[in-house]
Amino acid sequence: MASEDVKTSGEAAVSTIVNLAEEAKLAREGVKTQSPAFLSICKSLVAGGVAGGVSRTAVAPLERLKILLQVQNPHSIKYNGTIQGLKYIWRTEGFRGLFKGNGTNCARIVPNSAVKFFSYEEASKGILWLYRRQTGNDDAQLTPVLRLGAGACAGIIAMSATYPMDLVRGRLTVQTDKSPSQYRGIAHALKTVLKEEGPRALYKGWLPSVIGVVPYVGLNFAVYESLKDWLLKSNTFNLVENNELSVTTRLACGAAAGTVGQTVAYPLDVIRRRMQMVGWKDAASIVTGDGRGKAPLEYTGMVDAFRKTVRYEGFGALYKGLVPNSVKVVPSIAIAFVTYEMVKDVLGVEMRISD
Repeated sequence: MASEDVKTSGEAAVSTIVNLAEEAKLAREGVKTQSPAFLSICKSLVAGGVAGGVSRTAVAPLERLKILLQVQNPHSIKYNGTIQGLKYIWRTEGFRGLFKGNGTNCARIVPNSAVKFFSYEEASKGILWLYRRQTGNDDAQLTPVLRLGAGACAGIIAMSATYPMDLVRGRLTVQTDKSPSQYRGIAHALKTVLKEEGPRALYKGWLPSVIGVVPYVGLNFAVYESLKDWLLKSNTFNLVENNELSVTTRLACGAAAGTVGQTVAYPLDVIRRRMQMVGWKDAASIVTGDGRGKAPLEYTGMVDAFRKTVRYEGFGALYKGLVPNSVKVVPSIAIAFVTYEMVKDVLGVEMRISD
């Protein structure tokens, strides 16, 4: 979660979007232009993809440890915390073990982030256009609630488009040398899941992921953009230079956004990840407990997963892996947002607002 990727909710008649800090600047300057050209759209997608890949690679060891803590068999505990867990991975699997699954994660997160950032911008523009028509105020700006809706739409679209890759990424990440059988990569994992579990298995855990879109992705965008907009307008701490915020300030805004989003949505991320392990033939040893403990629980759905997790492991089980996730989500989200804007600037992406 950042928990990446727990996500949900509503549908809206949206078709276009806006980066609100840049939109505010354009609005103040009275700039009005047409919809983005195809080249601008491509640049925006590239910026989002690069942002996702860079941010995930930077925190890959913590991301892997978080997933291991979320799904490990409670009757055969190997990972007891952040420091101990990282040391254990280093001792048993070496340096490469810290980055296991990162290639798959990047292959998933690059298109996911590209679609998410682009969808957010397009959804924001459409919502802003509808909001201005409804209020009759051509100078109206998006409210935090409308930003939340745009973020939610972006999260649903991006998550749904890349969910099968997220499922196999989760399974590849928890594999160790002691696992009874090995997925050899994304293609092999997808093929094996389809053959042994059927097409529906590729979307195990999709519902809690969708339900988590509003608090996770939505709050990430809403908090980040609202903080940025507030600082630009008020200049409370004298952080604005030439109508722009510094990279450090934007990093802090991204950190705050990541903290809020991941804390609210984290239990849904745990349930999603556990549901993804259900039905896995010859599952990784971390899930089965090396055969020494009781078999991993089977879940019939999201509610059943919540009920059994709390019943057999206590309420705290819904927050397993929260510490490494908190440590990694703040820099991950912050780096993603800042990288996105920096790449956008390098590529010369122009944000436009339609009347």
